[in-house]
Order: sequence, then structure tokens, then C-alpha cells
Amino acid sequence: MRLLFLFIALLCATPLSAQGYRVVATYPHDPGAFTQGLFYHDGALYESTGREGQSDIRKVRLKDGKVLRRVAIPGQYFGEGIVLWKDEIISLTWMNGIGFRWNLHDFKRRGSFHYKGEGWALTQDGTHMFMSDGTPQLRVIDPANFSELSRITVTDQGQPVSRLNELEYVKGEIWANIWFSPRIARIDPATGQVKGWIDLSPLVDAQGLTDSDSVLNGIAYDARENRLFITGKNWSNLYEIALDP
Repeated sequence: MRLLFLFIALLCATPLSAQGYRVVATYPHDPGAFTQGLFYHDGALYESTGREGQSDIRKVRLKDGKVLRRVAIPGQYFGEGIVLWKDEIISLTWMNGIGFRWNLHDFKRRGSFHYKGEGWALTQDGTHMFMSDGTPQLRVIDPANFSELSRITVTDQGQPVSRLNELEYVKGEIWANIWFSPRIARIDPATGQVKGWIDLSPLVDAQGLTDSDSVLNGIAYDARENRLFITGKNWSNLYEIALDP
């Protein structure tokens, strides 16, 4: 009987297998972009980059990676994730506890807001924003005033998943890059449980980068055309991928 219980416990603890994928298309990406945030809107990619004195937000043409518009984050800040909310781009900074609101159309700064702790990434479901801060918890945010409403603890097989980084809302799930990992977690926002993993190790290896900071980071979803895009910090390519059934 004890052996049976041990077998059941081991079976329940088996990690979720990674879902397969295929590369649909490969696009140029600025290898100087230390990618922190990424989203797709109305035919273009919007990307934020990090590092003090180098951080910016940019509108990028998909087909050739050309930067169509750019605004610098104030030089004392390390830029982090961005999200689209109505006609604004909302951006975070890493350790300064301050974020900014930018006009989507001309990138003029409209205002700022504050939060406690670190800021890593943002996504939204049309009602709320979700914010990562490097811990296993995602903050549920009121977009109107950026107040924190609640938190979601992310777990895989009952164990907390830390280093949640860049986020994207995809078909009712929150997808999260895991810092220093080649995998993306597919999270159920109602429970915080990881529903599955996408292992992009081959694409990470294909970059041939020796800088340990040049990690997988950047997920964008085109809901209208059901297209998924991924990239990484200082990668020379951005990929459109399709998941296996």
C-alpha cells in the first residue's frame, strides 16, 4: 500500500511536458534592443527596452524591423514592460517604483504613477492589468489609477514559479517568460496554475549569443489574425510561431 501511495505521489509531481511548436516566419529584430516589453497593435509591434540611459519605447514595422517612432525613457530609469490600454501605452521602470503613461499615437508623455516594489512586465485582459515583479505573484491592477486589487500566486504542480517576467494575454491565459529560462509558462489567471510550458530552447540556441543577459524575453499576440511573436534581449531575429495541437 505504501508503494502504491508513493507511486501516486510521484505521478502527481511529474512536471508538465512542453508543448511543441513550429516557426511560421522569421523577421529582423534590432540586436541593440534590450527587450523588456512587447505587444502587437494595428499592424505594428510596440517594444520597450531597458538599461539606464538607453531605455526607450518604440513602434516597429514587423516586416523589416524598422523603428517608425521612438521616445526615450528619462535617463535615470531602467525601462521595463509596456502594455496597451485604450489610447495609451503604460510603461514600468525596474527599481524606481514609477511608471508612465504615453499617448499611443504620438508617444507624448501624459503622466506618471507610483507602485511599491519592482516593476517587470504588464499585460491586460480588457478589464484589468496584470503586473509581474520577479516573484511568483502577479498583481491585478486597476488601469484607471494603477491601484493593486489582488494578487495571483503562480504555481506548477503546487510549487511556486518565480522570476515571472514579460507577459502576454493569449486566449484567456497569461503567458509569462521566465527570466533566465528558455520556457514560457501558460498560466490560468483564475487559479494561478501553470497549464503548460512552451520550450523555445532551439530558438535561444540559434542566436549564438554568449552574453548571459541575452535571454528569451518578449511575447506579442495578434488576436485578429491569431499570430504569436517571440523574441529576446539583443536578438537579431523575431519569430512568428504556431503551437502544435
